[in-house]
Amino acid sequence: MDLILDYFQELDPVFAAFLATLFTWGLTALGASLVFLFKGMNRAFFDGMLGFTGGVMVAASFWSLLAPGIEMSPGEGFVKVIPALVGFGLGALFIFGLDKVLPHLHVNFKMSESEGIKTPWHKSVLLTLAITLHNIPEGLAVGVLFGGVSAGFEGASIGGAVALAMGIGLQNFPEGFAVAMPLRRQGLSRWKSFNYGQMSAIVEPIAAVLGAWAVMTFQPILPYALCFAAGAMIFVVVEEVVPEAQQGNFTDISTMGFIGGFMVMMTLDVGLG
Repeated sequence: MDLILDYFQELDPVFAAFLATLFTWGLTALGASLVFLFKGMNRAFFDGMLGFTGGVMVAASFWSLLAPGIEMSPGEGFVKVIPALVGFGLGALFIFGLDKVLPHLHVNFKMSESEGIKTPWHKSVLLTLAITLHNIPEGLAVGVLFGGVSAGFEGASIGGAVALAMGIGLQNFPEGFAVAMPLRRQGLSRWKSFNYGQMSAIVEPIAAVLGAWAVMTFQPILPYALCFAAGAMIFVVVEEVVPEAQQGNFTDISTMGFIGGFMVMMTLDVGLG
C-alpha cells in the first residue's frame, strides 16, 4: 500500500485523479461483466449491495469531504462552518437540478415512474442515466481531494484520496451489475447489457479531472468544493439509493449493507488518511 501511495504522491494531481477514477470505472465494468456469467440477480444480494453503496457514500461524505473541508476553513466558531454550509447546500441543489432535468429510471421502478424531462428514450438508456447520476459527485469528490493534496491544504492527504477512490470503486462493482442484469432480463444481448452497465461510470474520470483542475486553479474554493461534493453525495443517497434499497422485502438486509458500507469506508479513510 505504501508503494501505491508513493506512486500517486509523485503524479500530477489531475492525472492522479484520472487514474484513480479509471480504477473506479474499471470496477463498474467488472461488475457489469457478471452478466456473462449469471442469468439472474438475487434480490436480497442486490438490496444488500445497494445499502452498502449508501453506507460508503455517507461515510465518504463525512470522513473524506466534510471533516477535511471544515478543518481547512478559515476563522473560528460559526464563521469556520460557513464554507461547509454553502458548499454542502450548493452540492445538494446541483444534483436536485440534475434530478429534475436528466431523464432517468431507477432499478426496480416502472417506466411510469421515470424522472426528469419526459422522453421517448428506451428503458436501457434511462437505467444507465440513473446510475450515471450517482457517479457524478463520486468522480468530483475524488478529483477535488487530489487537487487539495496538490495545493498543500492541511486536512487533505494522498492516503485519504486513495481511500476514497478505493471505497467508491468497491461500491461501483455492484452498481455495474445492477444496470447490466435488468437490461439482460429485458432481452438485450449480454454484450449490450455489459456496455450499458460499464458506461454508467464513464462520467467519473471526467468529473474527477474537472474537480482537480478547478481546485488547483482556484485554490480558495477547496473547502467549498469538498463540501459541495459531500452535499451532492448525500442528496443522491437520500433521494435515490435508500428508496431503491427499500423497495423489496429485504429491508433489513439493505440496512445491514448500509452499516457495512459505512464501516468499510470509515476504516479505509481513517487507516489510510
